[in-house]
Amino acid sequence: QVQLVESGGGLVQPGDSLRLSCTASGRTFSSLAMGWFRQAPGKERDFVAVINGGITYADSVKGRFTISRDNGKNTVFLQMNSLKPEDTAVYYCAGDIGGWGAKTRTEYEYWGQGTQVTVSS
Repeated sequence: QVQLVESGGGLVQPGDSLRLSCTASGRTFSSLAMGWFRQAPGKERDFVAVINGGITYADSVKGRFTISRDNGKNTVFLQMNSLKPEDTAVYYCAGDIGGWGAKTRTEYEYWGQGTQVTVSS
């Protein structure tokens, strides 16, 4: 079983930046498409970004967020710039076995516990 652990969340002001990290256990990382999702209180868990051979972003974060991965360290990153209050959410990383970069939450087999990002003035 793959275990994912996120880190890097925190409280920032609008316009600030944060870098989230997610590290996976085991040696299966390179076989996973890795995605980031986020969920605000009372809202559904929404797609943010995914990386496999290519990269896809949600329209709401395109141009502000950058996803990357280091397979040697079993880690995926989400660099978040120009943060807005509407970016406030718990951010989750997720792994999709043999995935091609799905945007649908139900297609991911592995999930981290999440890290809180709060953007407030």
